[in-house]
Amino acid sequence: MSFQGYLTNIEAKTGKSPADFRAYAASKEWLAEGKLRPDVKAGMIVADLKEQFALGHGHAMAIVALLKGIKKEGDA
Repeated sequence: MSFQGYLTNIEAKTGKSPADFRAYAASKEWLAEGKLRPDVKAGMIVADLKEQFALGHGHAMAIVALLKGIKKEGDA
């Protein structure tokens, strides 16, 4: 599945777009200058996303990659 496929499935499941997850991350103070702060660990984010949005591990990691800037919308 492509990265965009993950994002599409996440939005279908949660009703939240990538922009919504960026806003959520900002509200949690996980971001600095639009990117994930180095002191914020992926495991903490994954646990939160699983609890708050019922995401599976792979989908939560896709959001982490999005927040880190490793991947972006439209990526294969």
